[in-house]
Amino acid sequence: MDASRKNWLYRRPVASALVGVVALGMLSLLPPRATTARSVAENGAISGRARVIDGDTLEIEGRHVRLEGIDAPETGQTCGRRLIGRWNCGAAAAERLANLIAKRAVSCESRGNDKYGRMLGICYVEGRDINAELVREGLAWAFVKYSQTYVRQEAEARARRVGIWQGEAEPAWVYREKRWAGAEQVAPKGCAIKGNVTEHGHIYHMPWSPWYGKVKIEEAKGERWFCSEAEAVAAGWRPASVQ
Repeated sequence: MDASRKNWLYRRPVASALVGVVALGMLSLLPPRATTARSVAENGAISGRARVIDGDTLEIEGRHVRLEGIDAPETGQTCGRRLIGRWNCGAAAAERLANLIAKRAVSCESRGNDKYGRMLGICYVEGRDINAELVREGLAWAFVKYSQTYVRQEAEARARRVGIWQGEAEPAWVYREKRWAGAEQVAPKGCAIKGNVTEHGHIYHMPWSPWYGKVKIEEAKGERWFCSEAEAVAAGWRPASVQ
């Protein structure tokens, strides 16, 4: 065998090995799209048509998803305007969320579960972060107690004085605390959540629900009071929704 033939045979495996090393190196520089997708799926990501529970909660395929990092006004909550009067900011937030998801597939990336077993999700419609959109439009606060994700969007809304920033507005978490404190004083044993039996099933109403004052508990029908939302969920009851 001549020298050139020997040199070619020697260089071939070396060259192949070098190509493999370079290829692996290039792959390591690429963003881990497939790995990320798998981890999201393992963490409970969900997608499909959604139903609005309130301004920051959805139901997808029977699973409740709490929009992570934001807190929208409660459905029965009103907010002040810059000049005069008040407006139904809670209903407006729920309506806007319904418009954002209407007849579209919603995909939510899981950020774990809250204490009620609801999935905490960053949710998208056609690639658009709807959590961010609600804050940007002044229809939700950045829930900085738990997340700093949407602080920038809140600053933008505040600067433009849109939505809840156009006048006096009580943060949703303060509104809930006050409503609960008032209901707790008159509810049996301080258990302020009303479990209502309807033609649509077993539904519970929090003290800030717009229908709370109209619901009368009739124990003979199987209706009852709950001391916590977690207790109501564990008993198989579902929250009242705007849809």
